[in-house]
Amino acid sequence: MIVARNWRCKRGELDVVALHDRMLVVCEVKARASNAFGTPAEAVTPAKQLKVRRATADFRASMHVSHDPFASLVNTVRTVRFDVACVLGTQLEMLEDIF
Repeated sequence: MIVARNWRCKRGELDVVALHDRMLVVCEVKARASNAFGTPAEAVTPAKQLKVRRATADFRASMHVSHDPFASLVNTVRTVRFDVACVLGTQLEMLEDIF
C-alpha cells in the first residue's frame, strides 16, 4: 500500500513510501533514456543513499505528529527496506533491499 509519493522535507525527497508485509518500503526511482552516462542504479550513490536515509528518518518523525490516515500504520512498523526502481527507456527493473 503506497502511503506517500514525492514526500519532501529539508533534507531531501522520498519518491515512493509504501507499507508491505509490516515493513516500510522506501523506493528511489531513477530513470534514464540510455546507459550512455551510467545505469539508473549507478545514480544512487552513497551520498544519495544517505540523503534518502535522512529523509526517511524525517518522514517517520513527521508521522508521530501527523493526522495522516496512514500515520498509525507507519508508526507500528519497525523495519525499513530501501529499494530502487530503475527505468531504462521502457524497461523497469526493481532492486529490492539494495541499500
